[in-house]
Amino acid sequence: MVSILTFIVMIVVGAVVLGFIAVSAMFLIWWERKVAAHIQTRYGPMRVGWHGALQSVADVIKLLLKENITPEGVDKPVWWLAPFFAVVPSVMVFVCIPFGNLFGIDLIPRDLNIGILYIIALTSVCVLGIFMAGWGSNNKYSLLGGMRSAAQIVSYEVPLIISVVTAAMFAGTLSMQKIVEAQKGMWFVFQPNMALAFLIFVISATAEINRTPFDIPEAESELVAGFHTEYSGMKFAMFFLGEYTNLFIVSALAATLFLGGWQGPFLPPVLWFLIKTYGVITVLMWVRWTLPRVRVDQLMGFAWKVLTPIAFANLAVAGWVLLR
Repeated sequence: MVSILTFIVMIVVGAVVLGFIAVSAMFLIWWERKVAAHIQTRYGPMRVGWHGALQSVADVIKLLLKENITPEGVDKPVWWLAPFFAVVPSVMVFVCIPFGNLFGIDLIPRDLNIGILYIIALTSVCVLGIFMAGWGSNNKYSLLGGMRSAAQIVSYEVPLIISVVTAAMFAGTLSMQKIVEAQKGMWFVFQPNMALAFLIFVISATAEINRTPFDIPEAESELVAGFHTEYSGMKFAMFFLGEYTNLFIVSALAATLFLGGWQGPFLPPVLWFLIKTYGVITVLMWVRWTLPRVRVDQLMGFAWKVLTPIAFANLAVAGWVLLR
């Protein structure tokens, strides 16, 4: 009886998480269109619903109804599996993200004692989906996009993980929930070397999710659409869902590791978590629609010659601060 009840609870929690991911992705697509439009002195979507609020729903219906086209010459198993490798690991990450609590119930599916390690391992798998899409498409633009993405993510993974390790050292745990509790007195971002770690994390995360100014894997003016040039309909929608889910994940990690997570006065913890996460997302959108795309050599040089040495030096300073 207990096992059946546990199974039912798991199904309900899974359905709630999937529902949140879908609604969040549609909201973020609409929100980014609005942010981009206002930066460019436009209104953005206005036709479907209040201020175009239902435009994303209309787009989802359009993508679901599109014909499923398989281009000639693609490596079918690799090409078909690529969207799943891009989306499924991102969904699994939500197991360890602490949303706070509501009415005394902790809003985290499972607080693993190796939570941050689990998240880093899963997010590293997403690059396989992108590279598989580039390899399996039998298209030179897609292959170049996939290879660029793999090189970019391997390069920026180093400073990103070092900044995460810095936060874990200060918290003394790998549990996401306990990292938030360790910031009860003061958020990590208010300490000088942790503020630097936060900046390194945000820059590296922007490159990890292939957003401007680090969007060379797609680079429309050079590679059409990069790794997903040959995808359409539902499979293209899965890449789209993966992109905006990853945007939410890196912002939620920034809020959890450096901005106190769900900690905050007066408002319910879950509201604080969402305010911080969507605040970071809005900053990343502002950066995307403000800065130009960097060249490949500039992107790689910045990772290995600037960001990684600074991250290692900051890690050494963090160790000295903890040991003194």
